[in-house]
Amino acid sequence: MPGRPVPPRLRAHLVSTWRPSASFDALHLRARLNAAVRDFFAQRGVLEVETPILSRAGNTEPNIASFSLEFSGRTDGAPRTRWLRTSPEHPLKRLLCAGAGDCYELGRVFRDGEAGGRHNPEFTMLEWYRLGIDHVQLAAETVELVRMALALVGRDASVESVTYRELYLRELGIDPMTAPGDALCGALGDIAIDPDGLVRDDWLDLLMTHRIQPALSADAILVVRDYPASQCALARIREPAAAQAGDDWPVAERFELYLGPLELANGYHELLDASEQRSRFERDVAVRRSRGVPAPAVDARLLAALAHGLPACAGVALGVDRLLMAMLRTTSIADVLAFDFTRA
Repeated sequence: MPGRPVPPRLRAHLVSTWRPSASFDALHLRARLNAAVRDFFAQRGVLEVETPILSRAGNTEPNIASFSLEFSGRTDGAPRTRWLRTSPEHPLKRLLCAGAGDCYELGRVFRDGEAGGRHNPEFTMLEWYRLGIDHVQLAAETVELVRMALALVGRDASVESVTYRELYLRELGIDPMTAPGDALCGALGDIAIDPDGLVRDDWLDLLMTHRIQPALSADAILVVRDYPASQCALARIREPAAAQAGDDWPVAERFELYLGPLELANGYHELLDASEQRSRFERDVAVRRSRGVPAPAVDARLLAALAHGLPACAGVALGVDRLLMAMLRTTSIADVLAFDFTRA
């Protein structure tokens, strides 16, 4: 019995969307970039590893949504709910605690609710860890890698490194460490934002994404370091008593790297204290519950590894698709993916 005919509008849609979203030139460039990244780390003696994509623990960070699924096979009492990784950070740190030394992973990660011009629910992340260095030294190596990538397309970029405080004072004339919330809101100007539920760090993030990033030069690498302590995530806190010249407040020893208006990388001088990490996880879970969103299980194995001992290190995650977008001067992530979310 013949199947039902495909409606004309659906037929037209399938004809237009079965093809790749990226050009073959872009796919060849991705392959060249992957090879260059592996050579970059091979020359530095950094080990490539592969870690699980599915885990019984998920990312507790309140502003990142994870995909979950139910495993139907034998679990021997373990939870059936498993989480698709949003980054390989936790298993990489477990490898560091076990003595693996400098290592990296180049692979797919997944984030729910993120689809659009610059976001795809599954994307490629490069994450690496280096022993015995801090976030400033790792930022310099990240700049080297980005400039290596730009050289593949015959480009280079100027480089500037500033503290978070210096950047906000220079670009907006406000001190992000002391300005009250209403001043931060007012600095958005005519950009209308629903303030319901927003806290001080949300306003700071909005100023970065809506006021500072859009004005960044496409041929400039900007490294922003030493964030407010409230934005510590998995980074160490540097107290004023142990501060560098000019520090008057505790700061999170982390950096973000921008190439033009695109945020490419986020790095940390890694937190070593297992009890502090547990406290931060618990704070994340409390925020999630207050918002009525799912709270993944805290990663008990990571905490056990940290209790065993994480060597002093710095780590960074870099969005490979974003890097390719910057290399090709495109604002659409679909242009660097074989099949974007709408064609998957």
